[in-house]
Amino acid sequence: MKKIGFLSFGHWSRSPQSQTQSAADALLQSIDLAVEAERLGVDGAYFRVHHFAQQLASPFPLLAAVGAKTRQFDIGTAVIDMRYENPHYTAEDAAAADLIAGGRLQLGIGRGSPEQVIDGWRYFGYRPTKGEDDADMGRRHADEFLELLRGKGFAQPNPRPMFTNPPGLLRLEPYSAGLRDRIWWGSASNATAAWAAKQGMNLQTSTLKFDETGEPLHIQQAAQIRAFRAAWKEAGHTRTPRVSVSRSIFALLDDRDRGYFGRGSQEEEDKIGFLDENTRAIFGRSYAAEPDILIEQLRKDEAIAEADTLLLTIPNQLGVAYNAHVMEAILTTIAPALGWR
Repeated sequence: MKKIGFLSFGHWSRSPQSQTQSAADALLQSIDLAVEAERLGVDGAYFRVHHFAQQLASPFPLLAAVGAKTRQFDIGTAVIDMRYENPHYTAEDAAAADLIAGGRLQLGIGRGSPEQVIDGWRYFGYRPTKGEDDADMGRRHADEFLELLRGKGFAQPNPRPMFTNPPGLLRLEPYSAGLRDRIWWGSASNATAAWAAKQGMNLQTSTLKFDETGEPLHIQQAAQIRAFRAAWKEAGHTRTPRVSVSRSIFALLDDRDRGYFGRGSQEEEDKIGFLDENTRAIFGRSYAAEPDILIEQLRKDEAIAEADTLLLTIPNQLGVAYNAHVMEAILTTIAPALGWR
């Protein structure tokens, strides 16, 4: 059995082909899609965070709204770029959203991907310290955030406060018990997957990974997941961690599906690219075929087999109704045959 969620980048554009013309459209349709997804039996709604782009950015108002409109399923991110985050504000916002959702937040954080602008985190007021690069800074912010989520007091109280203080040092409020165990790290390498395990975070691995062996993406990701679990065991954590993989999967059921995604062999192979001058990355293939073919293709995906959670990346600009159709097709024609349901 697997949990199946959707992952939306929340794109919008003024293109005549887009059903998401504005930021308001992207946000409101995200809420509507989450409500419809829960009705269909999908297990979670996850949202990507990109700054300086016509995509979803500040996630917590959206997460809180989805939490207020839904009742049971997971609500999360994949991922929040911690290079841009003030750990204290993020801890407060995350706890508030989690309380509104009744403890359903599954918060994916990470170092982030290449952004729309050069060193965009500088505009948010952050700089690496001496000896750090921006990735180190993101992990430092993550460490601070995780420590704050433990709920331990650290701030010296005012001897003459406006309101009565509890005894001892003060923590951030609100505090949401259990949220610390529902933080995920978006990892692009085996080393950061092992680091996340040592920190006690769950693991998210997407359709992009550093190309460390030259093998297909799903094989590299399966090895990454196994490295994560080995590091988790070695660290001595007592709970069972969660692991998600993201995939673009489309069952071709009608002419509309074939018109959008029946593109043939050019989408059936991984692609190689460079994130910067020195970082070679592998980008995962899309899966789009009739259900019987798709089932056989997905049986061979080793990373999906290793993970307990599958996030379906959706084309949000095609609208709520069509994306609900995409998810329902996976739930009814693919998931039962593969033992996911």
